Amino acid sequence: MRTLAEIVQVIDVPGAPYGITVGPDGALWFTLVTQGVIGRCAEGIVRSYPLAQSDGQPTVIVAGSDNDLWFTEFQGGRLGRITVDGGVTSLSVEGPYGACAGPDGALWFTELQAGRVGRLAADGNLTRVEVDGMPSMITPGPDGALWLTVNQGNAIARVDTDLALRVYPIPTPAAAPVGITAGPDDALWFTEIGAGAIGRIDLDGTVAEFALPATDARPHAIVAGPDGALWFTEWASCRLGRITTDGTITHLDLPGAEPHGLTVDAAGDLWVAMESGALVRVSL
Repeated sequence: MRTLAEIVQVIDVPGAPYGITVGPDGALWFTLVTQGVIGRCAEGIVRSYPLAQSDGQPTVIVAGSDNDLWFTEFQGGRLGRITVDGGVTSLSVEGPYGACAGPDGALWFTELQAGRVGRLAADGNLTRVEVDGMPSMITPGPDGALWLTVNQGNAIARVDTDLALRVYPIPTPAAAPVGITAGPDDALWFTEIGAGAIGRIDLDGTVAEFALPATDARPHAIVAGPDGALWFTEWASCRLGRITTDGTITHLDLPGAEPHGLTVDAAGDLWVAMESGALVRVSL
């Protein structure tokens, strides 16, 4: 398999894409953070679903266990749900940011400003655990727990499905972790937007850090690719990065500006949400 990626498609969208995911219908779903809109892209055709309030700042969007899409409205204080037909409902929470479908069938999310992680069960029951230090992105781990970045706490946290919490400090001060994903090596990989590095944490809490060539690149989101490597966006340098599990780093320049979220489609291609107004497809 090639180690060099190639940009194969750029789709302009009317707004500022931030989060992106593949929906249960196989389409790309994304947030338009400054417009208060949820977008859908299939076969190059973009459709927009304006939210009831345009100033809510929809950020992260994920596929739920219920065949719907869930998204966070950070400024609006809402956890939103949209069906593949465009029907929207929401639940009031405090400053939600990250979200993911848990291994228990629940929807897990972070309340960044309130300092909590929430669990929304399929029956609507909502429970929470306190996590000091601005909990940010969250993802299922290979051990059946939820793992998250604690941005201002400079740590990675682990929450069991019964809400038991463990916190593991990051060695580098002010690393400010954001994105996090399960890797192909039974570890969690995360971005350090403050330190300009990519981090790896074993299930026992051991942390390794890999400095980027440009420490001011501002790495943001990260996903596991189909090639056995980790791929991440660099918000400030406008590049897509690739890191192997042994720490080898390469880059691809992206068109536009401010890459944020990224996802992998069914064909194994990467899609990057560019806040400058485009979705970029990258073939590996």
